[in-house]
Amino acid sequence: MASQYYQEMQESFRNNNKSREFPAHTAKVHSVAWSCDGRRLASGSFDKTASVFVLEKDRLMKENNYRGHSDSVDQLCWHPTNPDLFVTASGDKTIRIWDVRTTKCIATVNTKGENINICWSPDGQTIAVGNKDDVVTFIDAKTHRSKAEEQFKFEVNEISWNNDNDMFFLTNGNGCINILSYPELKPVQSINAHPSNCICIKFDPAGRYFATGSADALVSLWDVEELVCVRCFSRLDWPVRTLSFSHDGRMLASASEDHFIDIAEVETGEKLWEVQCDSPTFTVAWHPKRPLLAYACDDKEGKYDSNREAGTVKLFGLPNDS
Repeated sequence: MASQYYQEMQESFRNNNKSREFPAHTAKVHSVAWSCDGRRLASGSFDKTASVFVLEKDRLMKENNYRGHSDSVDQLCWHPTNPDLFVTASGDKTIRIWDVRTTKCIATVNTKGENINICWSPDGQTIAVGNKDDVVTFIDAKTHRSKAEEQFKFEVNEISWNNDNDMFFLTNGNGCINILSYPELKPVQSINAHPSNCICIKFDPAGRYFATGSADALVSLWDVEELVCVRCFSRLDWPVRTLSFSHDGRMLASASEDHFIDIAEVETGEKLWEVQCDSPTFTVAWHPKRPLLAYACDDKEGKYDSNREAGTVKLFGLPNDS
């Protein structure tokens, strides 16, 4: 028997399954993220810039473009509780902290290598950035100085704190999830999560689960307390690149080179919906308060005429009559 939640969300998506695209960049978009209050969406691109939109009813209105990096912006994230600050990680060996009120870069922090992933600690005090040489640097968000640096002997993919801020998680190229104590950074556990490269990791807002996505095309859901796998989602055929939990922690979006985004009910693993795409999806992010999903695809591929410019940000979950 389908849960009441399942039926409610199916009904909701039947009436709100429109996607709309918004021009954001002149090249492909690597990363999208919502501010904690859900008012703004930021995107980072191969075109070396970040863009910020304001969500107005059912539209994203472009507010600003943030320039300064001299290489691709591979990942960005917002401060967990301050909706005005976000940080970008770039291949130019810097991270930059930006303030949407002044539209200025308030700090540029030099790092040792080409940065590919970044996250902000739940308490807002620390930014962790990982580079192509598998070094993770922990930067004090107030002084902008490096507090610690860890070189790993394996390929580091995505990084994240747990919601309690006392453990630090890394997914690696051997299919493992490595867990370190924080701030001591002592190894706590290594979980053999997948038979192949473990690519992405996300924690649910309620703090009960985290999910990992792998090159084996599986998404696995883990109990935070027990550190055991609760269930797997196996509807994708390609390596899982990106994951996002909905604000209530009850839906999980996952995407890959498959031409759809899978939306699963977390408690049952059942498919709630799929969002059709014309090309591989790089990044997905649920809105922090509403069933709206921001995402970005590789729009250069396939059926499009060659003069079509990539670099759009898309929004799914809009009313069909909008």
